Amino acid sequence: MITSPDNAQLKQIRKLQRKKERTATGLFAAEGEDLVMAAAAAGWQPEMLLRADVDVEPHLLERVSALGSGARVIGVYRQRWSEPRGDVCLFLHGVADPGNIGTIVRAAHAFCDGPVILGPRCADPWSPKAVRASMGSIFSRPPATAEVEELPGFKLALDAGAPLTLAQAAGGARAPVVLCLGGERLGLPEELVREADAAARIPLREGGPDSLNVAMAATVALYELRRGMACDA
Repeated sequence: MITSPDNAQLKQIRKLQRKKERTATGLFAAEGEDLVMAAAAAGWQPEMLLRADVDVEPHLLERVSALGSGARVIGVYRQRWSEPRGDVCLFLHGVADPGNIGTIVRAAHAFCDGPVILGPRCADPWSPKAVRASMGSIFSRPPATAEVEELPGFKLALDAGAPLTLAQAAGGARAPVVLCLGGERLGLPEELVREADAAARIPLREGGPDSLNVAMAATVALYELRRGMACDA
C-alpha cells in the first residue's frame, strides 16, 4: 500500500491535472467509482488504478484528487480519438468551458451515432472537469478533431439570427448531417454560418432568457434533429 506522498504514481496523477502533461503523455485521470465502472463497461483498461484503503492511504488519494470532496478511486487511462464520421455528428467551434464539452459528449452519446468533433479553440475533452461532466460517456463515445471543411455531409449551423427554426431545418436534412455550434459568448464565426448548407435557430419563449447555454442548446438541437429526420424518413 502507498503510504508516502512522494510516491511516483501519486505525483503523476497530480501532474495529469495540467493540460501540458496530458498532451505530452496521452494520458488522463478519471476519478470516482462511477467513471471507473463506465470505463470498464466500455472495455477500457487502466494504465494505473489506485483505490483508497486497498492500494493507497485514503488521505493521500484525497490530496491528489481534483474533486473538492476527494475520491475513493482514481484510474489513469490512455486517450482515444474517434474518426469524425457518422449519420449525425456534432461540430464545436470555440467552446472553451470543459464542463460544457463533457456535457455535450453526454448529449451526443444519447442522441446521435457520431462523435463530438472539436474544432478550433475548444477546451480539452480529457481535462478532469470535462471527463466528470461526460458522466462516463467519453469512454463510450470518444471525441474527434477536424476542421469543418474536412467533414462530408449536410452542415447545419445553429445561429440565433437564422430565419428557419430548427424543426423546419431538421425536416430537410439528410444523413450524414453535421450540426455546428459555436462558443458560449461569440457563437459560430459568420463565415462558417454563411458556408453551411442551412442555418437554424432554437425558438425561445417570449419573455424568457435571450439564449441557452451551449450544452443545453446542443442537447435540444440533437433531439430535435433526430426527431425531425426520423419523422421525415
